[in-house]
Amino acid sequence: MEINKESKFTISIETGISIVVTIAMVVGMWYSLKAEIEEAKELPEPPVSRMEYDLKDQMIRNSIVNTESKVEKLEEKVDDIKEDTKAITQTLIDMNSK
Repeated sequence: MEINKESKFTISIETGISIVVTIAMVVGMWYSLKAEIEEAKELPEPPVSRMEYDLKDQMIRNSIVNTESKVEKLEEKVDDIKEDTKAITQTLIDMNSK
């Protein structure tokens, strides 16, 4: 498509009205959206729902139980290491005393 002085651009009245109505709708939605955003900024934060609180509480409790279980296993391993260390130390003492 080439536009110059001799080119003609025709548009029907219906198409022109459609374009104007579409532009008006877009501008209206834009300002409506901006107003809703400003209103949302002024609203207080919603309180935590009971269901959300219960789910978070349960998640924390599960985490504590898992951590407790892992700590118990680590304590058992530390006790085993202490016993092994005592046995090695005793063996070394016995070897040096002979």
